[in-house]
Amino acid sequence: MITETRLPQKPRSFAQRLLYPFRRGTGPAMQEPVGFFTDTSVCIGCKACQVGCKHWNMLPGLEPRLSGRSYDNTLELSARTWRHVKFAEVIDTDIPANNRQGLHWLLASDSCKHCDDAPCMRACPTGALVRTEVGGVYPQADICNGCASCVAACPFGVIARNEKSGHSHKCTFCLDRVRDGLQPACAKTCPAASIRFGRLEDMRNAARNRLAHLRAQGVSNARLYGLEPTENYSSLHNIFLLLDRPSTYGLPETPLHPARRLKGDYIRAAAGVVLGIAILGASVIFGGVL
Repeated sequence: MITETRLPQKPRSFAQRLLYPFRRGTGPAMQEPVGFFTDTSVCIGCKACQVGCKHWNMLPGLEPRLSGRSYDNTLELSARTWRHVKFAEVIDTDIPANNRQGLHWLLASDSCKHCDDAPCMRACPTGALVRTEVGGVYPQADICNGCASCVAACPFGVIARNEKSGHSHKCTFCLDRVRDGLQPACAKTCPAASIRFGRLEDMRNAARNRLAHLRAQGVSNARLYGLEPTENYSSLHNIFLLLDRPSTYGLPETPLHPARRLKGDYIRAAAGVVLGIAILGASVIFGGVL
């Protein structure tokens, strides 16, 4: 799966030098999209995916500390942590508080969702975030200007800005590995096969089959997250099977694409322009009278 990007031809004339910064190279040919299927029902919370991600991408470790939130000392995704294992403690209120059976964990390995319609890509003013040939969203740190518009646009809190370099970082789908025919480091290291990676359509089918299997076993709370587009958000290239409400795992119940809010902003801006022109016209016409 080796691909090649061709740069625009080097400028020679004065006019070509002026236009060269605005030209784009020819990207690699698009291939069949790939994606993750994260089955939280079999996650054992070992954090092998988190360690594998850091090891392959040469991300620095964080100083160990007690967070007070179970065995989770990372707490969230960041510019230095591109995959994070969540430990959600759930208390069954129907069981007495002194009964340990009323407390259980919900474990999930979280990372970038690689949205079909990624808000971070729309918000980026420099084109630092691009869609790869396999459907992932890839951050180019050397083009990032550190404005953090992508950070504000992401409804999942995935992408983050490195305070030292000023650039934004997140999961890259291990594009270097995928181009060489390898699995991402997280999927390769997961011992429970909680993280599966492959053709996006295969992952969607696997998610549907797994949900049907769990429902047949009486797991009524099982649900899929990101499989189908909703009224306010696109489908995801990182599909989750959850055993409780998305909010229990720290995911938005109904993610909203920021672009959905722009329609009202455009209307208000247009109304303001019309009102301003009306006031200016009135002052010119009736200025002499007043």
